[in-house]
Amino acid sequence: MVAKALYEVDLVMGKGLNQEVGLQRPGDTHWGIHFKTFCNFIIMFSPIVDVLDALVLAGDDDISKTQAILNDIQTLDFAFMLHLMKLVMEITYPLCLSLQQRDRDIVNAMVLLHTAKRQFQKTKDEGWDSLMNDVTSFCVKHDIQIPSMDEFSLLRARGKSKRRLSDVTFEKYLRVNVFYTILDMQMQELDSRFPETSIELLIGVACLNPANSFSNYNKEKILKMAKLYPDDFDYLVIDCLSFELDAVVGVCSIDERFSNLTTLGDLSNTLVRTGLCNLCPTFFKLLKLALILPISTATVERVFSAMKLIKTKLRNKISDKFLNDAAVTYFQYNLFHILSNEDIMRRFQNMKKPHKHLP
Repeated sequence: MVAKALYEVDLVMGKGLNQEVGLQRPGDTHWGIHFKTFCNFIIMFSPIVDVLDALVLAGDDDISKTQAILNDIQTLDFAFMLHLMKLVMEITYPLCLSLQQRDRDIVNAMVLLHTAKRQFQKTKDEGWDSLMNDVTSFCVKHDIQIPSMDEFSLLRARGKSKRRLSDVTFEKYLRVNVFYTILDMQMQELDSRFPETSIELLIGVACLNPANSFSNYNKEKILKMAKLYPDDFDYLVIDCLSFELDAVVGVCSIDERFSNLTTLGDLSNTLVRTGLCNLCPTFFKLLKLALILPISTATVERVFSAMKLIKTKLRNKISDKFLNDAAVTYFQYNLFHILSNEDIMRRFQNMKKPHKHLP
C-alpha cells in the first residue's frame, strides 16, 4: 500500500517518513503505549481488515471468531469508540509521560494535570461535533455503514448474542451514554487519584527540591504542606519553620558546600555533614518527612512488574537478601554499567578466599 501510494505520489518521500507501524502489546506501566496503539490501529485499519478477510477465506481454525471480529470492527460503534479512546489518551498522554520520567518535575506534572482536566471539560462542552466529523470521515473512507442518528439503537442483552431495539436513538446513545459518560469517568478518575490534599503535598515536596539553586522554592506552599500534619507541626512550630526555611535557603545560596545539589537526599546528607540539621531541627524534620513519603511512581510499578523475571520457578526459595540484591542489580543497571568485570571479581575475592586470584 505504501509502495502504491508513493508511485501515485499520494505520499511524500523523505527521511523519517513512511515508517512501518505495528500494534504494540499493552503494558501496565508504560501508559503511553495505549495512545500509540489506538493511533496505529486507525492508520492500519485497512491492512487489519485485509488480514482478517484473508484468514476467513483461508479457512482459519477459529473462523467463526475471526468472522465475528471482522464484523464487529466494521461498525459505527467500534469506529466511534476507537476515535473516542484515542481522544481520551491524547489528552492524558503528556501527563503520563511526565509521571513516567525518573527525574520527575512535580510542579510541571501538576500543571499538566490541571491542563488535562480543563481539556476534558472543554471536550465535553465543545468536542462532540469535531469527534463525529472524524468518525464520519473514517467510516466513509473504509466503507463502514453509518445508520441514521435518529434511528433507535440496537442493544445486546447481557449474556446473549441477540440484539434488541432500545428506546434511545443512536445520537443519544453515543453522545450521552458513551461520550459524556467516558469523559466524566476520566475526570472523576483524575480527581480520585490526585485529590487536592495530595496535590498540595506533592507540590510542597517539589518546592523543597534544591535542584537549580531551589528554583521551585515557594515558602507558602511548603508551609501549607506542613499544615497537613497538625500533630507534628502546630501553629508555633509553623512560625519557627518559616524562619528556618529562609535561613536554610539563604545559607545554601552562598555556601559552596550546598552547590550542585539535585535531590532531597543530597540536601539531607549535606545538612547532616555540615551540622546545619541541628541548627534547623524543624526544617530537617519536614525534610525527613518528605523523604519517607510513600509516593507511588511508575518506577515502583515497574519493580513489581519485573519481579517475575527475577523470582522464577527455579528461584522460588531464594532468601530475601539475595532477592533484594538481585532486584537492585536489575533495576539500577545504569549504575553497574560503569563498573568493570575486574572490579566485580575483586570484590568477590575480598569476600572469601578464592581458589584462584586475579593477576
